[in-house]
Amino acid sequence: MALAALVMSSHVLHDGFEVLRWEDGGIGAGAAGLLWSEGVLAEVVVFVVLGPTLLRWLGPAGSAALAAGAGIVRWSVTAVTGWLPAMALVEPLHGLTFALLHLACMQMVSVVAPPALAATAQGIYGGVAVGTMTAIMTLVSGPLYGALGPRAFWVMALLCAAALPIAFAMRGIPIDASRSSPI
Repeated sequence: MALAALVMSSHVLHDGFEVLRWEDGGIGAGAAGLLWSEGVLAEVVVFVVLGPTLLRWLGPAGSAALAAGAGIVRWSVTAVTGWLPAMALVEPLHGLTFALLHLACMQMVSVVAPPALAATAQGIYGGVAVGTMTAIMTLVSGPLYGALGPRAFWVMALLCAAALPIAFAMRGIPIDASRSSPI
């Protein structure tokens, strides 16, 4: 839950201020729309095609670590440049930072929560853990971007970095293949 809260809430600054970042980098509205579409397409590709395979290969802990690592790269690049080619390279990481992490979390919920409490666990995951942290980051992101400008994305990279030790700790949770389906 904490890992998901950290990585998922790092998207709030992107969702609220990325287009401003792109404008500061000289990216026009048309290219910004294409960049946004690129991130959405990457999300769909990971949900439908790549995510299940990555989840089978890496397991939920490895997939969560990959998602957090992708967030560190994505937000670090965004903190230092708004150059269109760089943005075109990091925007597809949304497929990992959002979709792969969500798939990993859903598999982990299926492992740690008794079947009778699966819906409750999903509600706590989405509504309490991710929802609360996202609300907090929504309140913080405006003043943060106002004070730091694009450097505020370093804070988002730090959120993802803080999630890495949690992902590594998740490796100790046994995955019972009979109770878990790798999506």
